[in-house]
Amino acid sequence: MGLHGAVLTFAVLGPFEVRGGDQPVHVGGRLPRRLLGILIAAEGRPVSEDSLAEGLWGDRWPRNPTGTLQVYVSRLRRALPGTTLQRSAGGYQLLAADTDVERFRGHLVRARALVAGNRHADAHEAFDAALRLWRGTPYEDLADDESTTAIRAALVEQRDSAQEEGAAALLATGDHAGAVAVLELLVHAAPYRERRWQLLALALYRSGRQADALNAVRRVRTLLAEELGVDPGPGLRRIEDRILSQDPALAATAVADAAPGDRPLSSFVGRDADLALLNRLVATHRLVTVVGPAGSGKTRLAVEWAGRDAVVRLADVADPAHLVSEVAAAAGVTGFAGDPHEALVRRLRLHGGPLVLDNCEHLVDEVARLVVDLLDRVPALRVVATSRSPLGVDGEHSLPLGPLTADDAVALLTDRVRASRPGWVARDADRRDLRRLAEALDRLPLALELAAARVRTFGIRGLIEQLDDRFTVLGRVPHSTMNPHATLQEAVAWSFALLSEEERALAVRLWPYEGGLPLEAAASAAGLDVLVSLVDQSVVTAETGGSTARYWMLETIRAYCRSVDGDPAATRAAHAVWVRELVARAEGDLRGVRSGATMAALRRELPNLRAGLAHDLAHAPVEALRTAARLMWFWIRSGLLAEGNRVLTAALAAAPDASLGDVVRARTSSAGLFYFTGDVTTARRMLSEAGLAVGSEPAYRGLLAEIRYYQALVQLPGGDPATALSASTEAHAIATETETTWLVPATAMAWGAALIMSGRIAEGRDRLRAAVRLADAAGRVWTAALSELMLAQTLVEAGDGEALPLLRSSLRRFLDEGDLSNQLAVLHNGALALEAAGDAAGAALLRDVVHFRQAHSDIRPAGTFLESTVPRGWYEGAPPAAPPTLDDAIAVLTSPGSAG
Repeated sequence: MGLHGAVLTFAVLGPFEVRGGDQPVHVGGRLPRRLLGILIAAEGRPVSEDSLAEGLWGDRWPRNPTGTLQVYVSRLRRALPGTTLQRSAGGYQLLAADTDVERFRGHLVRARALVAGNRHADAHEAFDAALRLWRGTPYEDLADDESTTAIRAALVEQRDSAQEEGAAALLATGDHAGAVAVLELLVHAAPYRERRWQLLALALYRSGRQADALNAVRRVRTLLAEELGVDPGPGLRRIEDRILSQDPALAATAVADAAPGDRPLSSFVGRDADLALLNRLVATHRLVTVVGPAGSGKTRLAVEWAGRDAVVRLADVADPAHLVSEVAAAAGVTGFAGDPHEALVRRLRLHGGPLVLDNCEHLVDEVARLVVDLLDRVPALRVVATSRSPLGVDGEHSLPLGPLTADDAVALLTDRVRASRPGWVARDADRRDLRRLAEALDRLPLALELAAARVRTFGIRGLIEQLDDRFTVLGRVPHSTMNPHATLQEAVAWSFALLSEEERALAVRLWPYEGGLPLEAAASAAGLDVLVSLVDQSVVTAETGGSTARYWMLETIRAYCRSVDGDPAATRAAHAVWVRELVARAEGDLRGVRSGATMAALRRELPNLRAGLAHDLAHAPVEALRTAARLMWFWIRSGLLAEGNRVLTAALAAAPDASLGDVVRARTSSAGLFYFTGDVTTARRMLSEAGLAVGSEPAYRGLLAEIRYYQALVQLPGGDPATALSASTEAHAIATETETTWLVPATAMAWGAALIMSGRIAEGRDRLRAAVRLADAAGRVWTAALSELMLAQTLVEAGDGEALPLLRSSLRRFLDEGDLSNQLAVLHNGALALEAAGDAAGAALLRDVVHFRQAHSDIRPAGTFLESTVPRGWYEGAPPAAPPTLDDAIAVLTSPGSAG
């Protein structure tokens, strides 16, 4: 039986397995299996090439890790039909994989919902179904990979918790003896997990074995004292007291691990991995600080970990002088005489257990001094703190708490909406809207909780439309919540009240930035130390995993900054000036030796470019016209042809008083965009008009050279050879005369293409080869790549074997340059070359990729530059529904064995 139509499942809760239906699937040797395991562990998130290479080869990378990765990925795609394994800006990602991890979690969600509905027998079966998926250590094949250590620990914690919850559900069915048998095994397997002992004591008590129940508590008390030097926690102590007093309510309590008031009333969604990591950190470190922005759920995580009564709330401690007495009182010190500090030390020495300090940000220095002293004087003490900034204590380990994952955020919204609208069932459209709502609210738990309560009033889509005024629309925090603030706005304002004047000024200056900003923009005005402080205080988030550091603000914090900005129009205008200056600096680099890096930088800033252009179109249209024209090659090489032309058209209409030079440059850029969309007639007309407008103006001689260069290019293919030849030779002469570095090799290239169009094939090829040499000497990678592509096109038509090596070289250069338009042009010609060489399968693969990309963009590579004879039917009809990827095509064309 083949794999066609079979559902692929991936099993990682033990040795790695892939199955198609009931058949095992072979995906290759150790490294392909390892690659797939790493991608599955990322759970749909992109994994960078560097991270994958490190995971596959450690510190012994192959000579060409990128190419080798592409080969492995291509093989995996062929071995796993129907699997969405794709490359994105952040690396490779495996989307929507059916894994036993997801099935395990799905069983847990169902089981917990059944518990909430008092269907304990069904819940026990669901927990059992979840646990049967485990076959050993999770991600067993990646045991030596440090990047999956926390993932494995989180999964093991989820399994251990599921074992306890399953036993509790069994106990709640009334099968007390069966629960005792299960729990004896569980306490033996993990004797330091106190909840297991609590459940065992309860099961024994309900079985009529009161003495054995009391003995179970005393067994764990002895174990903890002798091996760890600690006393049992509050839960065990409570159940011991209730057994001794023969509390009548004990026999009817479904779950005895928490007394009333210990746990929140709402379910805990989306932080299981963080809870497991906190457990692991506290087990190995004496001070752990949970750090995150307002509304991220730091307090809730602490309460889930320690219990409500074990958390010392510091939000209401306004006077630092009262800190010690408040902590002492919360820790159970009562009626003390003398120094409360000494009483607190004695209490902690006597009773052990962790000290949990919540909301420390406004008392960071005082809390830090207290914690240092307590850790020094109480050797067994563990401290967990929550704060919007680290305490800055030696030996401190931080647990950053950011937004929920997209799936967890939707799950939280769904759970809370159901709580306010019983019987509500989310349809596909609702789930899509919930995801949009979650993203708009930064996936912050507090904002999501408030939004869910407002769905009753506005509906999901209506609420999304109201979020420009999110602080008013989201309303007040419900009573009895663990959040110390009355509204989301107050929660954010609390953070800002702790900032210095310089820090507040920088935060407010950053709100117009869309999609983040680079280091130089964040630190230029106020200095690096101010930026560092904002990151430490969770006002700005730093992303340092890529090649360059990047900084961003949550939308909720941006909204607050905008609301307190005394002059938001000036702040927005300053951001627009930054965008103009960025593009002005980049214009020359797009044509030079740094063009690849500049393209990557501009792509990162695309949201900022759009915001700056939108501002200038409304308030400074001439500046918008200049910026859009300078971005010509960015629009082209990114495949954003229609967007670029929309901006240029709008700017030309909005700036009727712009100078001749600005207007001509904009029209020239627009002509280039029209050409790459296949509208050659419009491109030629616009360039002819531009040339006439400046042809007699000596001040615009350099601009004329550019226009004449583009005039030569747009005659290719199928244009007038005489026009191409006269335009290219004149452009080359002016460029040489004015020593315009980038234009000399570019016009030599256009000249060579024009010679070939004129029938002077050998002379034209020599000129193109000379253009490659000139471009290489000047460091103009893009011009060299295009010259090679043009030369290869003439050789493809002639059946010359030199075409494929030239196309491979050209493709590598365009990949480095980030030029999607010309990558597709190379692949188009590569398909022709492979077809001519007898490699029909390779040609078909390249053709499918080009057709699919062409159908999903404005790029028309088939008509680019030199006329090619395209076999009838190559690009007719609809593109393939599930085509090979660009990576597959690149791997086929760059493989040394392609075309035999």
